[in-house]
Amino acid sequence: MPELYNGVRYVVFAAFAVSVLAAVAGWLVRTRRVSPFSALGRALRAASDPLLRPVETRVVRAGGNPVHAGWWLVVGVAAAGVVLVTVWQWALETAYEVAASLSLGPHGTIVLLIRLVYKVIVIALFVRVFASWFGFHRYTKWLRPAYFLTDWLVEPIRRVLPPMGAFDWSPLAAWLVLVVLQKILLTIVGG
Repeated sequence: MPELYNGVRYVVFAAFAVSVLAAVAGWLVRTRRVSPFSALGRALRAASDPLLRPVETRVVRAGGNPVHAGWWLVVGVAAAGVVLVTVWQWALETAYEVAASLSLGPHGTIVLLIRLVYKVIVIALFVRVFASWFGFHRYTKWLRPAYFLTDWLVEPIRRVLPPMGAFDWSPLAAWLVLVVLQKILLTIVGG
């Protein structure tokens, strides 16, 4: 399995390197460092345009400068790569944890369920918080599951601990309650 993890890391690094090369090629031609009418300029445009054109369209629609499309591509590929590697690592660790817990019988299965439920709720809590930083809230279609999984804990805490100015302390308090609840449940079960 470590070979698969390393393979994903190499693929992400290769995608990042290609995005950097496309960004540099597009930047050289768009800023006229290389004449767009020369053979080199046409070759650079032909190589970079298939990757840059969709990003450039989105940048222009958002009111940005099309010259910066390459750098947006690099940042997007880097962010997607970090997320992909992190999710892949999490999936591998979870698979190992599931296999180890199931080999311990019913006790291991109960401990596994407690830990998995904790992880899912914490991930939903973090998704809820990070999405709110970018202006996505409760009625955004893809965020509804995160709110569904966390409202039972966040809303009662918010009634006791209301937001202070621009900062809402209730998700942090909910996370602390989840940590304590997990410890208590694992102590009761004996895991």
